Amino acid sequence: MYASVRDDLRTTLDEIRAAGLYKPERVIGTPQSASVSVASGDVLNFCANNYLGLADHPEVVAAAKEALDRWGYGMASVRFICGTQDVHKELEARLSAFLGQEDTILYSSCFDANGGVFETVLGPEDAVISDALNHASIIDGIRLSKARRHRYANRDLADLEQQLKQTQDARRRLIVTDGVFSMDGYVAPLAEICDLADRYDAMVMVDDSHAVGFVGPGGRGTPELHGVMDRVDIITGTLGKALGGASGGYVAARAEIVALLRQRSRPYLFSNSLAPVIAAASLKVLDLLESAGDLRERLNANTTLFRTKMTEAGFDILPGDHAIAPVMIGDASEAGRMAELLLERGVYVIGFSYPVVPMGQARIRVQLSAAHSTEDVERAVAAFIDARQALKG
Repeated sequence: MYASVRDDLRTTLDEIRAAGLYKPERVIGTPQSASVSVASGDVLNFCANNYLGLADHPEVVAAAKEALDRWGYGMASVRFICGTQDVHKELEARLSAFLGQEDTILYSSCFDANGGVFETVLGPEDAVISDALNHASIIDGIRLSKARRHRYANRDLADLEQQLKQTQDARRRLIVTDGVFSMDGYVAPLAEICDLADRYDAMVMVDDSHAVGFVGPGGRGTPELHGVMDRVDIITGTLGKALGGASGGYVAARAEIVALLRQRSRPYLFSNSLAPVIAAASLKVLDLLESAGDLRERLNANTTLFRTKMTEAGFDILPGDHAIAPVMIGDASEAGRMAELLLERGVYVIGFSYPVVPMGQARIRVQLSAAHSTEDVERAVAAFIDARQALKG
């Protein structure tokens, strides 16, 4: 049987390669940092989610080593059997306080967190209203639920209000949005979303994976940025980006929501506990965030410098001020070739194409970090200019 299946799969893979959509994996031989080692040598890294440069921070690494000796390597269990340690409860409490929520529950990833919310909180008599550009984990999580599914155009408040009007017969309604849209760097208009939620008696959920740690005056994410921390009912996020860059996710929410997730959320009930070494290191990250104003300032300065210099050089960058700076290319093959030319010039970036982004909207998503120096940013801009010239031939 597999012989025919293998031929079909090989044909599909060949078609992906021919369309310029194949996604190779480059092997990094060093810790995640502003500069990493790949097969071609040392290169500047402008494609990691290491926004604050904490992935190899010496205090975070030291906390992880200490935790390994104290708490062990893994739990070999789910939380409700024998997989809960003090360090898990402490991290949940710290995240709740940091995010201004009543309680928090940890998951193996934010993908699992988003996969476990909707079918637990919503039923067939309810409705979920989702932004069109929401992350794939939100889309998949919604598919698992039996709730009625509605979608509004990206950040389009008029369309959102129309969906709210059409779902007034639902028992519960949940508006869900990314805080920052990962492929575009756009920030959701949370204040206006919360106003509509109040007007139409709906709940609000935000996936703030690309914001917590560095967006907002205290790094508490887009709810803090927009002054609505007390108006958002559910926040999901990751420990795998600005908060140390390892793995793990969470849901921070109203107490009753978290309590129900502990009882019925399948990714929580049937997945091993977050490794204690990650939980302990994440506590150290939260300590560092209390005095991370200089890191956030450096990240903002790097972002402004890159966006300004690239715009002056004539590149098409989606507007905004987030550390995600998408350089629009259009053609998938051209985006892939541009990434290869940049790697040859010592800058590691990735070309994003369908199905990660819409067909015909291929781009190179540059991600700035507080770990980058001014010289790093200027070198990256120069490499883009040189690679563009080489691409033109």
